Amino acid sequence: MATNGKQAFKPFVPANMKMAEFTLKAVLLGLIMTIVLGAANAYLGLRAGQTIAATYPAAVIGMAILRVLKGSILEENMARTVGSIGESVAAGAIFTIPAFVIAKAWPAFDTVEAYWQSSALMLVGGVLGILFVTLLRRVMVEDPDLPFPESCAAAEIHKAGQRGSDAAKTLFQAMGIGGGTFLLGEMRLFSASKDFVVQVGEIGKSVVKLGGEKIVNVGGLTKFSLPAIAPAYLGVGYIIGPTLGSLNFAGGLVAWGLLVPLLMYFLGPELQKTLPAGAGHGDWEALAKDVWYNIVRPIAVGGMLVGASYTMFKMRKSLGQGMKRAVSDLKKAGEAKEAEARYDRDLNFKAVFIGLGVTLVAMIFLYAHFAGSMSAAVVAAVVMIVLGFFFAAVSGNLVGIIGSSNNPISGLTLSTLIVAALLMVAIGVKGMSGVAAVLGVAAVVCVSSAVAGEMLQDLKVGHILGGTPRTMQIGDFIGVALSSLVMFFPLWMLHAGNIKEGGIGFGDPKLSAPQAGLMAMLSQGIVGGEMAWPLVVVGICMGLALVMLQVRSPMLFSVGMYLPLETTFAIFCGGVIRWLMDRVRDKRGLNDAQKARVENAAVLIASGLIAGEALMGLVKAGFNIAEKPIHEFFSFFKAPVEPPFILGPVVLVLLAVLMIYWPLKKAGSPDEPAPPTAIM
Repeated sequence: MATNGKQAFKPFVPANMKMAEFTLKAVLLGLIMTIVLGAANAYLGLRAGQTIAATYPAAVIGMAILRVLKGSILEENMARTVGSIGESVAAGAIFTIPAFVIAKAWPAFDTVEAYWQSSALMLVGGVLGILFVTLLRRVMVEDPDLPFPESCAAAEIHKAGQRGSDAAKTLFQAMGIGGGTFLLGEMRLFSASKDFVVQVGEIGKSVVKLGGEKIVNVGGLTKFSLPAIAPAYLGVGYIIGPTLGSLNFAGGLVAWGLLVPLLMYFLGPELQKTLPAGAGHGDWEALAKDVWYNIVRPIAVGGMLVGASYTMFKMRKSLGQGMKRAVSDLKKAGEAKEAEARYDRDLNFKAVFIGLGVTLVAMIFLYAHFAGSMSAAVVAAVVMIVLGFFFAAVSGNLVGIIGSSNNPISGLTLSTLIVAALLMVAIGVKGMSGVAAVLGVAAVVCVSSAVAGEMLQDLKVGHILGGTPRTMQIGDFIGVALSSLVMFFPLWMLHAGNIKEGGIGFGDPKLSAPQAGLMAMLSQGIVGGEMAWPLVVVGICMGLALVMLQVRSPMLFSVGMYLPLETTFAIFCGGVIRWLMDRVRDKRGLNDAQKARVENAAVLIASGLIAGEALMGLVKAGFNIAEKPIHEFFSFFKAPVEPPFILGPVVLVLLAVLMIYWPLKKAGSPDEPAPPTAIM
């Protein structure tokens, strides 16, 4: 039957067919996945400044386990929906929660107060994202102008799930290899990182002539790093590919191959005065790190500011359309009648608006706690609810066009932070209380936008398969609640574990949290009055130059400057490995179906390497907190004896060979039908 000349929608599971969907086993499996995948993304985001989409791994794991348990395709849909929402909560959290600590708005992160504040911000943001999307779901998922590329791919994966068990086996094996490699590095079988001290000029001899009689004494030492032997970083580079991996590494080379050596060359004679007599290479290495941390990183922040703004500018048409659609879709949603078909039943709109009202009141009291002012709290809450709705709608619209993997959450959050900060200054709220209020608004909007985009993507999958939106929304409420209550602990473990290793926690080179560093510095600069503005302006000029050079992603370049060189170098190596795999694949003359199977296997292997290292990284943090480092239990080479240098490159080569030839073994027969291709 057709209506208005359009084909009537028919879901994969007919509306009149009764099928198990919202079951205990599906929800429990989803909750386990939401914790594991969320924690893995928290680890990756804090260390590498990037996250990976959880939809495909969650779909594969859910299919494999539920088919063993005789589950239905709608139970698989439910497990994937709940399982992938934790990644969104984690993404929103890592972009903002560490900023409270970096900006010193929270004096400590190991307190009950830090726990309940973090959990409250994540919970409110997640709930808002679900409520906003519930209002807009029907209009957006039925819009023919929104293709939802990743949702369609995920739906096809569920439909063609006969290879689910093999895919899950590949994923779990890769997790074992990633986690095992990380543990072997911690047990000192090989050196996971290697730094070299490099001389730039010679103090006491090197000079620079500035014309005439003007002579400046120069010279010093800097450091350079080899790629970290880290499965997670290699996995990230493998997924994003050689082009973006090179761009990220280029930022690292500018920081560590140009700016730090240049600064050490000119500042060396002055910096030497701060060193004790007889200072060695270790002291100079620490100085180079301080120069990068306190001079180069603020420049990178300026570049990230331009990068985020440029991303928003490039998407201005989509963003503008998203804003217009937000208003029109809300009107259409209000006019919609109660649905009869299973695949169109949402939560009751009256309950949704009551939930929004309760959430707004709760946020006013929470922001009053942050800002110490009820008027500031009301302003912050109103800004949060208005921008939260519009950006949730924009996020959903962008997901419908380009998929959640390309959703510019950090750019939307940055816009919110700047608006909130300027409003705080306008009403006279300054200092740390104002910084805390601004970061609170940014945290809620960031989590809300991330959850809204991921949830709308999942709802589209459910719409195609014939799932019930109401049960998916309830499942996401449960997933968001659990994620919000437990996500603090991976963040705390990584922060506290880094401190026990001698670091500073969030913001340390081993726990860089670049997006959170950007949020912290901007909130301090606008509201707190503390910012190295000259350096940030230099970074802004650099960012503008990158835009004029038509660099694909000034943001990714600047993030590369903000991260340690060993991190960006390893991500670049992962991209090179992917390029080599693609070359070998093309030489084998595989058909499109075989290439699709190779692509799926490659994504699963990279995701497994990332998740495996992330989980073992949390285990390592736990041992550090207990003051029992892993290498004290077992070590192949006892300190001060260092593992032979050659073992590190050997492990890197073995991982590269594995990542090249393992996916190719999954090509299958040329006459097998093409599977849906995973989009990451």
